[in-house]
Amino acid sequence: MTTSTLTAAAPRTRAAVPRARFTDLVAAEWIKLWSLRSTPWTLGLATLFVIGAAALAAKADYDNFPFYDAEAQREHMFSLGDAFPQEGYLTLMLVAASLGALTMVSEYGSGLIRTTTAAVPARGALVLAKAVVTAAAWTATGALIAVGSFTVSQAILSGRDAAVSITDPASLRAVAASALLAPVCALIGLGLGVLIRHTAATLVTATFLLLILPSMFSADKRWSAELSHLMPGIAWGRLVTDWMPPPHPGYYPAAIPQSWLVLALWPVLLLLPALLLAHRRDV
Repeated sequence: MTTSTLTAAAPRTRAAVPRARFTDLVAAEWIKLWSLRSTPWTLGLATLFVIGAAALAAKADYDNFPFYDAEAQREHMFSLGDAFPQEGYLTLMLVAASLGALTMVSEYGSGLIRTTTAAVPARGALVLAKAVVTAAAWTATGALIAVGSFTVSQAILSGRDAAVSITDPASLRAVAASALLAPVCALIGLGLGVLIRHTAATLVTATFLLLILPSMFSADKRWSAELSHLMPGIAWGRLVTDWMPPPHPGYYPAAIPQSWLVLALWPVLLLLPALLLAHRRDV
């Protein structure tokens, strides 16, 4: 009698385990990201490198300014370009995509993904939580880099009275686009990591899509130029350019709205299939 009573009562004494909320997943992924020593080092070095590249570009124009012709000194079309040097931001694209990919493929490589999915069976929610954390970390970093590179470069050029104001519409657009470039590339890397699930293959694919493929298109043919406009780096380059000549045979620049749309769609087009496949694949 006593045994059966205890047996019957046992299920009633079990505490119901609360179901994990999405905010809990985001918090867990945030802790996981910042528990890696490489995270602050990578973000910090990327920030210093890009700002340093902007400072060097501005210093070069500062030194060469007396040798420019009168029109170049008056218009100083180089000022905004110095704030966002291509070599610095191409490096940032690669670093962001690589770190974004590693947030996913590192778990597949180490086998931690089995523990993660056992704790969180909702794989789509897990991928989405990683995307939220990745976007937040790289948006903050991208904003810091964009504002820092603009401020440092224009402070140097102000010595030649060749600086541009942050309130200028072209400057605001360039800062916003440069701030968004890092999270866009990080989410591209994350999406590729979910789809490919292999570290080397993912990093090679991200490098090819972001850096190598755009260079294969020709700017003097309209169809090729239109394809190049679909690349994130090309779209960013258009948004940080304050002036371009109108389209003509041999020169086909992208439109500003199209460039914004390209930056917005790339992460979406990679994360959507990643979310769908996450439910169907074994780990």
